[in-house]
Amino acid sequence: MHFIDLSIFVIYMLAMLGVGFYFLKKNEGADDYYVGGRTMGSGHIGLSVVATDVGGGFSIGLGGLGFVMGLSGSWMLFTGLLGAWLAAVFLIPKVKDNPAFSRFLTFPQIFGHYFNRRVALLAGIISAIGYTGFTSSQILAGAKLASGTITGLDLTTALLIMGVIAVVYTVMGGMKAVIYTDTIQWAILMGGLIFIGLPVSFLAVGGLEQLTFSNITSWQWLSEQSARSMLAIRTTLPAEFLSLTNITWQQIVNWAITIIPIWFVGMTLYQRIYACRDTRTARRAWYLAGLFEWPIMAFMGVMLGLLARVAAEQGMFVNVAGGTITDPETGLPMLLRTVLPVGLTGLMLSAYFSAILSTADSCLMASSGNIVTDIISHFRKTDQDAPETLRLSQVVTLIVGALALWLATMMTNVLDLMLYSYAFMVSGLFVPIIGALFWKRRSNVAAFWAMLMGGIVTVLLQTTILTTIDENANLQTIAGSIYSYFPATLQQNWSSLGNPELYSLLQQTIAANSIVYLPVINLSFRLPFGLDPNFFGLSASCIIYITLTYLYPNKNKNKTWQRTTVSTTTSIPLKTTQV
Repeated sequence: MHFIDLSIFVIYMLAMLGVGFYFLKKNEGADDYYVGGRTMGSGHIGLSVVATDVGGGFSIGLGGLGFVMGLSGSWMLFTGLLGAWLAAVFLIPKVKDNPAFSRFLTFPQIFGHYFNRRVALLAGIISAIGYTGFTSSQILAGAKLASGTITGLDLTTALLIMGVIAVVYTVMGGMKAVIYTDTIQWAILMGGLIFIGLPVSFLAVGGLEQLTFSNITSWQWLSEQSARSMLAIRTTLPAEFLSLTNITWQQIVNWAITIIPIWFVGMTLYQRIYACRDTRTARRAWYLAGLFEWPIMAFMGVMLGLLARVAAEQGMFVNVAGGTITDPETGLPMLLRTVLPVGLTGLMLSAYFSAILSTADSCLMASSGNIVTDIISHFRKTDQDAPETLRLSQVVTLIVGALALWLATMMTNVLDLMLYSYAFMVSGLFVPIIGALFWKRRSNVAAFWAMLMGGIVTVLLQTTILTTIDENANLQTIAGSIYSYFPATLQQNWSSLGNPELYSLLQQTIAANSIVYLPVINLSFRLPFGLDPNFFGLSASCIIYITLTYLYPNKNKNKTWQRTTVSTTTSIPLKTTQV
């Protein structure tokens, strides 16, 4: 990596630490630390919301979708637009207009208000686990990007650098530092993609050898080069890559049931609702975030991935990492590293680190808030305005950050931890919160078990669904359990196949079917219609919630679910509210 690029990257990192240090002395209590004093405007909140939601995972992930399916991958973030606007219309007024929530710091406190402390504690544990795993995955993503770009930087050192920077400025500055750095980070990412990444990559696939100032200021040259690039795209890629219909209904449903509920259960989003000065501000911020997700970020991300596919087909990566791409999500970083000149590489590296850090810091704050407000405060009384609570919050944030950094060193386990815990959070929390906010019937029993069993069903299915076959596994045993899904011509004579042929057959079978395999009892079954395990977890949670609400309703005739059952970190008097 050139000295100029490295210098740009270092300056960016120091600037992020500077923002955290600036707010270090400005936070006066947990209210400031976790929800920014509840005085934030819609512009900063909106950019912070989309920066957190899109983040490094979606930024890199969209590139991967564009690489394998073209423009149709943009529909993934269309579900983000739907989620943001549905939350703006239905969720935000319920949360922001309820005076009982005016001093809340976390999402699980709402469960304490509508149900009881045990339900709120479980919600806090689920949310804390999910966001700790998500934080570690973002740190690891940043470390891999840094170690793969900066010559001589090993992964362990990169992990320490990424982890320390993300944790330190978050610990120092709290939510205000997170929101303001998110604004900066999103501006850097958008500027990098719009003015550098996308145009340079587009021009490069048309056969660009060197980008000069005279070229980019010549309208005739830009027109001719753009025509060459469009010709390269059309002749290199299948026609469906340039279509918005290269997608199945199952894929859209799977994205929708995973992404839309996040807007109703994400702790990072509730913190920003609380941080807004009023309902109107919050709704404006959510509408703004939705538009940034789709079409703006959605199409930029998949177009960069599509251009990476063109570059790979043209052999532009021959001198980079052997020129082979086994993971579609690596195509975009390889493209940018190949086509960007000195100086612009440092800017784009900073842009992608912006996306990663904007998610990591928010998830770290969410997990810390859950632990302090929903778990520790369940067992000991704390005052959110006391200096001791602010110091406790900072210490917990530091500990959670250190834990996330440690988890990030467990390279093979972090992704699984993140996916399983996040799925557990969404499938467990979505149905009870919808029931609490929009259904007058209440049942503490129903909320607890719907939360627990919905998450367990999703995690169980995700951990047992076959995605690949280990070459050292007992192929005969696996085939004996799933042979009914083989082509009809092979269902009777598969046992005569040699190991290489059987292995290939198994891989083809699990690629075409969503098969759950339980080796302990040698049982297998196919998920209907190829739908995501999260769909079945949410369905189980819904059935349990509705059934137990009728069987075990709360018996208090005074409708105690409308009383302010707050966390011990709040100071709202216990009184009956009218709804």
